Formats: sequence, structure tokens, C-alpha cells
Amino acid sequence: MGLLDFLFSIVKAFCGESSQPEGEKPTGVQRPPQPQEPLSPLPGAWPTPQHDRLRYQDQNQANQQNEHYTSLRAKATQEGDAMAKCFQQSHEAYSRREGALAKELSEKGKKHERTMEALNAEASAWIFRENNSERKPGELDLHGLYVKEAILYSDKAIKEARQRGDPEIRLIVGKGLHSNGQVAKIKPALEDLMKQLNLPVEVDPQNAGVLIVQLA
Repeated sequence: MGLLDFLFSIVKAFCGESSQPEGEKPTGVQRPPQPQEPLSPLPGAWPTPQHDRLRYQDQNQANQQNEHYTSLRAKATQEGDAMAKCFQQSHEAYSRREGALAKELSEKGKKHERTMEALNAEASAWIFRENNSERKPGELDLHGLYVKEAILYSDKAIKEARQRGDPEIRLIVGKGLHSNGQVAKIKPALEDLMKQLNLPVEVDPQNAGVLIVQLA
């Protein structure tokens, strides 16, 4: 062994062997990333028709219990009671041949009637706007409306849907669970309206509280 070999052996002893053993592949080579399967959405991660229906139902209940809305309806009821009282007194005065008093009471009754109608119109406009602010075109939520109001809004919506060329319109009338005696009132009234308009109508098989009206 020469001097150069002797010095090289000393360096290897202090620094360690840096070469790879024969037959062993380098470990520093990176493998390409393996494709991962897409994650499945967790249950409830995406809205479903049932989820939307429950959300709208909750919102409807909140709207019908809103203080502004209930106050308007309560004031309208008071005006209606006052109207009925004035008309009754007017009739009694007329039967006593007190024509001037009868006329005065009749005019008072008409004034209460106009106020009642204005309050109900404001209440119906408010709840209709709140219930339908997020609805898609072709859907009409009629919760919180009186029968006469529901007919007016439905007739207007049908005309607008026809102008858009919609093939159908969905009228959300509810099942009457919150009506007096839990008897639906809006639903049969609208079914009669569709007969008058000669429009086919059927109950949604997925939701008994929805009427589907064919326009085409």
C-alpha cells in the first residue's frame, strides 16, 4: 500500500462510506403521486327537496307569527267588528224609521270597512312578499293569505306565467292544518278557480299541499 492509499483509507475511516452497496437502488427517487378517489359528500351536505321543504315550512311559520303581520291582521279584525256593529245599528235605526241616524251609522260602517280592507291588503302583501322572496319562477306560496287574497294572487301569477310561456305553475296551498277545524279552504277554492279557467289541475303526488296547474 502506497502513501496515497494509506491517506485515503484514513479519510474513509473518519468520514464514513458514502457509496451505495452494490445491487441496492437509490432511495431518493420519488414516485409519482397516486390518484385519490373523490370524497363522497357527508349526509346532509347538499340540500335535498325535503330539506328545502322543511326550511320553507319553518320560514312560513315564522312569517305568520311575525309581530308586524299579526298586528295588521288583529287591527283589521277590530275594524271588521266595528263595521259589523255599525251596520247592525244602522239596520235597527232604519227599522225605527230614524233615517238620518241609519245613514250616519252606515257611513261609519263603510269607513271601518275601507280601513279593514287596507289593513288586510297590507298584511297580505307583506306575507306574500316574505314567503316568495326566495321562490323560483313558477312557484307560488300562498300561506298566510285569506281565500279571497289567494285567488287574486293566483290569478295574477297564472297570467304572468302564461306571458313567460311556462308550461305549468305550482301553487303551494298547504294542507289546512292551521285552518279552523283543520279543514283546507284555499285548496278547494283554487280548484274551483281552475275549473272556471278550464285549466287542468292535480295534487302533487309528492306533497298533498301543492297544486300543479297545467298552462300549456
